[in-house]
Amino acid sequence: MRIGIEAQRVFRRNKHGMDYVVLQEIKELQQIDTQNEYFVFVAPGIDRCLKDTKNVHIIVIGESFYPVWEQITLPRAVKKYHLDILHCTSNTAPIFCDVPLILTLHDIIFLEPRDKNNKSIYQNLGWLYRRKVVPKILQKCRRIITVSNFEKQNIINKLHIPEERMAMIYNGYNDWFKPLRDVADIYQSYIEKPGYFFFLGNTDPKKNTERTLIAYSKYLKESTIRRKLLMADLDQSYLNGIIERNNIENIRPYIVMPGYIVNSDLPYIYNSAFAFLYTSLRESFGIPLLEAMACGTPVITSNTSSMPEIGGSEAILINPENPDEIAAQMLRLEYDEAYYEAQKVVGLKRAGLFSWRKTAEQLLKLYETVYKELPNSNIS
Repeated sequence: MRIGIEAQRVFRRNKHGMDYVVLQEIKELQQIDTQNEYFVFVAPGIDRCLKDTKNVHIIVIGESFYPVWEQITLPRAVKKYHLDILHCTSNTAPIFCDVPLILTLHDIIFLEPRDKNNKSIYQNLGWLYRRKVVPKILQKCRRIITVSNFEKQNIINKLHIPEERMAMIYNGYNDWFKPLRDVADIYQSYIEKPGYFFFLGNTDPKKNTERTLIAYSKYLKESTIRRKLLMADLDQSYLNGIIERNNIENIRPYIVMPGYIVNSDLPYIYNSAFAFLYTSLRESFGIPLLEAMACGTPVITSNTSSMPEIGGSEAILINPENPDEIAAQMLRLEYDEAYYEAQKVVGLKRAGLFSWRKTAEQLLKLYETVYKELPNSNIS
């Protein structure tokens, strides 16, 4: 097979969820498949995190402006390389492309009601682009991959996609997320002392930053230890607005906001944290949930969308719209040592069920299945 993989943003410095997914999938495919030929299409960037191997060709094309790259530059390159299959990995794909298409549709949040409080121009433009493009390409897809059973059923119900055209393939996590001993040199670049709560929040309303901070305020009022809260990907003006709206000035001395945390530092951040708060309103999968569990760090997560599926029935599952529940679990972890230690074991056991190797193996099987269905296929 001649397989194309779209990995447009994988060379950018500050990667996010979908970038890491396709990066790890490609790296694992390089390890397990030496028979088929791969053409990985990326935009220019400074982090050259992928290298050619004998049958995997990394092809840098065009510039980084997403719509032009995807709708014009990518189809031209695809035509040049005479592909059998094109796998687009980040929710969208070229509207006009003659190659049989596989699409990873991580979620359909862009088709759900938009929170009017979201002021991010970048997020709103991305939402609008997906809303326009995705309905036009779904019928052209030979398979639509999604990353949890929750999201698969959600897509089937809302978009009326026949189940036989859907595929569910779980994400994994990197094997450097594990219990570590020597972590001080890294975490001290972000926060002075270990034993803090860690929260990967941002301005997207689905991340539930505001209610989580209200919960943290309640925790501080009850705790005698008053652990600090390390928050990534959040700016001061957004924090100030939350504090003022909710009259939670008491949290200000305890918040640490270092900005973006590079992925290679995250294992040290999880390991030195007391607990991880993953209190989103909605996730299609939730890789950070697994990363923290794999480090042996207790996780407080939500009882909504995919998080019970990924975290498992023994995880700490709270109603993310109830700050009292979040605060109560923060306090319980603090004063109930047996409960705390049990949650470490729960997380380590659960994380062991997932890996990028399993993801890549299932992906390769899907490529073979789709290829067999094509006219003139030479796979028996």
